[in-house]
Amino acid sequence: MAGDVLIAIEGATVWRSSGGVRRAIVDCVDWSVRPGEHWAIVGPNGAGKTTLLRIAAAILRPSAGTVSVLGGRFGEVQLPELRRRIGMVEPGLGRRFYPEQRVIDVVLTGVAGTILLPDEPLQDDVTKAFQLLGQVGLGDFALRTFVSLSEGERARALLARGLMNEAPLILFDEPAAGLDLAGRELLLSTIATVVAERPRLATVTVTHHIEELPETTTHALLLREGRVVAQGPVAEVLRDAELSECFGLPLRVEEFAGRRFVRAAH
Repeated sequence: MAGDVLIAIEGATVWRSSGGVRRAIVDCVDWSVRPGEHWAIVGPNGAGKTTLLRIAAAILRPSAGTVSVLGGRFGEVQLPELRRRIGMVEPGLGRRFYPEQRVIDVVLTGVAGTILLPDEPLQDDVTKAFQLLGQVGLGDFALRTFVSLSEGERARALLARGLMNEAPLILFDEPAAGLDLAGRELLLSTIATVVAERPRLATVTVTHHIEELPETTTHALLLREGRVVAQGPVAEVLRDAELSECFGLPLRVEEFAGRRFVRAAH
């Protein structure tokens, strides 16, 4: 694959054993992501979406197959070093911060990819953190504690954190899960704005709700029982037949203003 590829996965398989039975939760997946692409990983519960995202995040090594992320091949580079260069937005990460940490403190941890600030932050970094909070609509929340934010506000703060070190890749794991309608739409609008301002940035969003994808989504990968059902540009993948096969139910896709919505075909 070309050197411009940010994620290059070939034949990735992840085995798990339960009750003496081994099964593949990710099964021989080939997938690549390039700068400026915005992928959705879509599928029912238990399809292997988050497991594949954890591989892309340099958190998990597959049981078989080859993986390169940001030019670093698994087995030849230190995965913690890769992780520091990847932005991550997921509810679980938000719960790792301490109650006394302010929103600005959490954003500043994005410089080193840590949970606590290792040193006194540089003034340039502090200025940048305030600017990023303004870009995600949280300029007035910088000095509040992170735990006092709503789930949608935390997601936007984590997005600002992911942008602190100019990460070329940001991964979202169910970023709109549990949000009310207003919180979801504000988050998706913020993601679209961030993407528009950074043409080389690549993103990957895991979801099983198509309506939770921002209008900037360019590509989709459909997973069912760990296997790829379809992948490619959204116009070729987020369609009735492909989504029906993915979810095992006759579905109909409707598009409005660049967003897609799904309902049962009957």
